[in-house]
Amino acid sequence: MTLNVPPRTPPQRRRRCPSPLEGERVRPLSRRQVEDRWRELGDLYADTSGVEPGQWARSRAAFLRRLAVDVRQPGFALLIAETVVRDEMSVLTGCAYGFPVRVDGPWWRGLDGCLPRPLLRLAASGGLFAVSGILVPYRVRAHDQDRDWNLARRLQKRLLSDHDGALGVFLVDRGDTTTLEALRSWGWRSVTAERPDDGLLGTASGPRRALVVDP
Repeated sequence: MTLNVPPRTPPQRRRRCPSPLEGERVRPLSRRQVEDRWRELGDLYADTSGVEPGQWARSRAAFLRRLAVDVRQPGFALLIAETVVRDEMSVLTGCAYGFPVRVDGPWWRGLDGCLPRPLLRLAASGGLFAVSGILVPYRVRAHDQDRDWNLARRLQKRLLSDHDGALGVFLVDRGDTTTLEALRSWGWRSVTAERPDDGLLGTASGPRRALVVDP
């Protein structure tokens, strides 16, 4: 999973500012358009990752390798957010991408250790969408996370609504508490698989945990 989150900073007082809905345009890219903007997407990741300058090139290359795998998944979709600066020129400010979970796809393996049975059944019927990455600037992660117009919320909502209102799922390493907190601030909630012996909810032993968000 890809979610760029910088180190935690002290909570900020809510700012009184207008909604940025009209300031950033959200739209989908076709696979061909993704290829055309490959360099820009890599730069966006590097600019929002918070990695040290010496790790910039390696981190960027690793992200593009992961994206190259994801873009080949059936049903892959990528949304970008861009701000028009002048004369119809635009600056890429964020993106979110993913693909529907398929029973015969790579995401299915291991899901039984992360999801309760009702969500496994939903996935089997095509109602689960894997959000594989959310890239947004620091200001989106640090301010107004609970507002509907927060750019991360706008991207994830549009991504799911474009896929028949599927439930979104994001897999996170168990030790990555910073990413967990960021996702929860955008409306994601943790889910837990049942223990196979008694059907009760319990802590899964796998390396990742699942969060879901409603469309």
